[in-house]
Amino acid sequence: MHPLRFFSRLQQFAERQALGDTQGTYSYAQLVAAADAVSSRLGNATGQPICFLYPSSFDYAAVLFGIWQSGGIAVPLCITHPPAEWAYVLSDTGCPKVWIHPQYESGIGQAAAMLPHPPAIVVQADIGRLSSSVKTLTTASDIYLVDEHSPALMIYTSGTTGKPKGALHTHASIAAQIQSLSKAWAWQANDEILNILPLHHVHGLINMLCCALWNGAHCLLRNKFDAAEVWEWFKEPSATLFMAVPTVYQRLIQYWEQAPQNVQAEYSAAARKLRLMVSGSAALPVPVLQRWQEITGHFLLERYGMTEIGMAISNPLVGERKAGFVGKPLPGVSVRLVNENGEVQTDAEAIGEIQVKSPTLFRAYWQRPEATAQSFSPDGWFRTGDMAQRDADGNYKIMGRLSADILKISGYKVSALEIEDTILAHPAVQACAVIGLPHPEKGEQAVAFVVLTNPAALPEVQQWLKTQLAPYKQPTEWHVADELPRNAMGKVQKSVLKAQTLG
Repeated sequence: MHPLRFFSRLQQFAERQALGDTQGTYSYAQLVAAADAVSSRLGNATGQPICFLYPSSFDYAAVLFGIWQSGGIAVPLCITHPPAEWAYVLSDTGCPKVWIHPQYESGIGQAAAMLPHPPAIVVQADIGRLSSSVKTLTTASDIYLVDEHSPALMIYTSGTTGKPKGALHTHASIAAQIQSLSKAWAWQANDEILNILPLHHVHGLINMLCCALWNGAHCLLRNKFDAAEVWEWFKEPSATLFMAVPTVYQRLIQYWEQAPQNVQAEYSAAARKLRLMVSGSAALPVPVLQRWQEITGHFLLERYGMTEIGMAISNPLVGERKAGFVGKPLPGVSVRLVNENGEVQTDAEAIGEIQVKSPTLFRAYWQRPEATAQSFSPDGWFRTGDMAQRDADGNYKIMGRLSADILKISGYKVSALEIEDTILAHPAVQACAVIGLPHPEKGEQAVAFVVLTNPAALPEVQQWLKTQLAPYKQPTEWHVADELPRNAMGKVQKSVLKAQTLG
């Protein structure tokens, strides 16, 4: 997809409502004009990473499309990260500019102060006001020197090396993701979706925001989840689509169960009229799926994907959906299972690592050629690191991660090694190990074992870590030990720690 094609589609829907946020409602024409304004200020950013930090809002979308119009690589930052994590991304990308909303100016200033060569900081809010004197995009010359194979988006994801890596997508891979989901889930211009998910991940950014805008639909953006607001939105005649992580559905169920009976009836009737509800980013517990169906009549559509591949597998929009399964490969996506010996598994009930070939695949990890090479098989299939079983009908069931050091917390892929490395930076910590344990709402939780110079220093370490890592990466359990179990080679035996904790 040449970037101009997306802008052309936006212009086709000029007078339709594109976005709504807490400040108002905006048309597609306003979005195009605001993106023009951002691009005019950016100038030629061809091939440059441009980091940006905005709440879920019209301004976020305007900056995203403005970066693309300038030929840049959009790098969305997470609004809940501490300055230390922002500083890491700014340094790793080497971005010359970071666009931010004024509410983050102090935090980004702290992050920039940590760097020997900080980027230029562009502070801009209410971007719609910038667009009044800017022309509307009309010709291909308004897009700088990029094509469909040019890099467009970089999303940071944790890996086995510990520190997050930037997964680089092209305009073509983004378009392939959008078109695959548009076909599979029958997106249409009269759809309206409430987006309560963060926009620095594929789920909220591609599956929801970009799919909505590609199809001329209306996307309502919110920065946080509010159960009452979601249930009330279900009552809106325009509401047609809802997508969330399992934790959200669990909390919606809890809210419904605490409501008076007459309100429960209203909520259930409202939810039933939506045409599709999707769950993803973490395994959906079958009891949650069943209870949601009892309340709303919706058998949630589960799907499987990750930052590097977009969505790869999905239950059908029309047809049987199986509890505990994520369905079959999406249009244009090839999936295979490979055992530990590298042998492709073709039998019914086969189990193996999920490997993917698809036009939706990312190009590379930013400036990490070795990590990129290791993530692909010799014959070009992406190694997801996820284990699955395929039934006789071709449906896939996710069995877990190959690596015990990759945790899936509330839909986020989190590296235990990153958490360990950060904790070990505190002077009171002599040794550390982090494991993942089951959690009823989050899927998994991080549990930390530490050897301290003084056991009384634990609260200090915990408080300090809050300034270093995002909230979802914080261990929810801490254990102070005299020593950690190790094998003959000195490697910490995490299986022993897990067995001890589970009893």
